Amino acid sequence: MFYKVKKNSIQEFLTNHLYDHLDSNTLTPSLNLKLIFLLMYRMLAPSLFTYYFYNNKYAMAEKILELTDASIFQRESLILNDVTLEVNEGEFVYLIGKTGSGKSSFMKTLYGDLPLKKGVGTIVGFDLKKLREKDIPYLRRKLGIIFQDFQLLPDRTIEKNLQFVLKATGWRDYDKMKTQINEVLEKVGMKTKGFKFPHELSGGEQQRIAIARALLNDPELILADEPTGNLDPQTSVEVMKVLQDINKSGRTILMATHDYALILKYPSKTLKCDGNKVFEVVQRAV
Repeated sequence: MFYKVKKNSIQEFLTNHLYDHLDSNTLTPSLNLKLIFLLMYRMLAPSLFTYYFYNNKYAMAEKILELTDASIFQRESLILNDVTLEVNEGEFVYLIGKTGSGKSSFMKTLYGDLPLKKGVGTIVGFDLKKLREKDIPYLRRKLGIIFQDFQLLPDRTIEKNLQFVLKATGWRDYDKMKTQINEVLEKVGMKTKGFKFPHELSGGEQQRIAIARALLNDPELILADEPTGNLDPQTSVEVMKVLQDINKSGRTILMATHDYALILKYPSKTLKCDGNKVFEVVQRAV
């Protein structure tokens, strides 16, 4: 993850900060003042840069997802109306709401399963309003999609499941596929499970494999649709820790969930679907 920080902005911030703490009567171009200013600049620069960077990093980050006055439809039925939001590079964002509030329809629109009929929307560089059928495979190569029900192929091993995805997205070199599979399995703590079939794994292990599958093509954005919905509380926490580690490595994650215990345990930016709208909510400690 890379943030574009303008050097001039830091210098302006430092200059304003220092001059606010100097008596205006002393502001003369004397040598002593210049030396004092230089010393203060060198002393304060590291800490002030950290403060400035922390408070402005998302403002300077690239927009991964942006919707403006968008309406989400299921066929002719309006599900969500006047949706305006953005998700920046490196963010972890929750999408919450009651069953039937439109979370899944929202996610399906983002990965091209439902068309965006009204409004403006871009995701990982693709214009959702102009998205054509032939564009969808290329869009999904830049997305990592994690489903609630895992959607692993039951008739083949974990390694063959992941190899199938790589072949379907254009990979041809067997050795490179093998290396990539080992890398993603290691990231989710499942490197020794490649030879097993899905039915030989627990629900939590299958979801870890689903996360590994989502990482195969180095996605710009991970869309996780209720990834802990079929898991017990302890396993949900374990899967959530994996997602948190992935986010800390710089990946952007949008996660639909109704697991409020996880949101309280791992607080982050939260969007809510309610009353045909999507809006940001502030989490309150309990």
